[in-house]
Amino acid sequence: MTHSTIQIISGSYRGNDVAGKVFELVEQFKTGAKGGFVTVKNGNTFPGFSDVIRINVTSPMDYQFVTGGVAHAVTAPATSESDDEVIERIRERFDILDEMTKAATNGDIRAMIVSGPPGVGKSFGVEKIVDKACLFDKVAGKRLRAEVVKGAASSLGLYSTLYKYSDANCVLVFDDCDSILLDDTSLNLLKGALDSGKKRKISWLSDSHMLKREGIPSSFEFNGSVIFITNIKFDTMRSQKLRDHLDALQSRCHYLDLTLDTMRDKILRIKQISKDGELFADLDLEPVAQDEVIEFMETNQNKLREMSLRMALKVAQLRKSFPNSWKRMAQTTCMKS
Repeated sequence: MTHSTIQIISGSYRGNDVAGKVFELVEQFKTGAKGGFVTVKNGNTFPGFSDVIRINVTSPMDYQFVTGGVAHAVTAPATSESDDEVIERIRERFDILDEMTKAATNGDIRAMIVSGPPGVGKSFGVEKIVDKACLFDKVAGKRLRAEVVKGAASSLGLYSTLYKYSDANCVLVFDDCDSILLDDTSLNLLKGALDSGKKRKISWLSDSHMLKREGIPSSFEFNGSVIFITNIKFDTMRSQKLRDHLDALQSRCHYLDLTLDTMRDKILRIKQISKDGELFADLDLEPVAQDEVIEFMETNQNKLREMSLRMALKVAQLRKSFPNSWKRMAQTTCMKS
């Protein structure tokens, strides 16, 4: 019997950083009450602990399969782009995301997948536009025609949610729901909702007391729009089984890769949002202090727990609250031990 072996790109076990370590895979990525994890055999990595352990990871992109001792690494292509060109590329992608989200709220685009790393602002613009589309509903006291679904979702819960927002003017945003992609039943439901055909019929063939209790039929036509926001980069997924499913999803709808593939891209995204005046607007931070925060992050890019807009705000909050000791505090609270 052949066993799959993985190498952790970014992850931890009981507070210990396991980046670079290799394990025998037991079970692929799942999401639990405390976040994402992948199940592996301990081997001799952590003596005295269970033979099978859960490594804390954010998404399937945080580990890679290894064949013959060689890891299938995801590498960024060489680039000759200047910083300004990179910023413009990223800005254009996010502008396209805004425009396509508006089209989805109007029913002109029925399905879209948005891919990008965590903490770069994928959700912010989408939620802002969706909230604006629901403004009349709020004023009129009506049921909102859109919902943002976050975190884990069961297949039955997914079916129920799709039914509740199946009308032509409805919009469903799935944010950080990557567990849906790892469940065959949920994947098939999502495929039905994202299908490009004229009619999108979705069915639940198993008996369910919950559906009967809520008056939800065993099949219905879905006419709403779906935006699926994910940390998974479809084009570089190495698991063949999951890749086949992702290819099927891609073929059914618009797929927008925000092309934030390198550390440089993420840093320049942070600089772009800061330059536009949006990143530190609520902190009332002086321009010099803002530059110090970004310079600190750029200098310590390989030591920070993550390179993201969230991390920039954390460091900026320390800069504002502790002007004389913020760097020491950031080293303790924001960096890998």
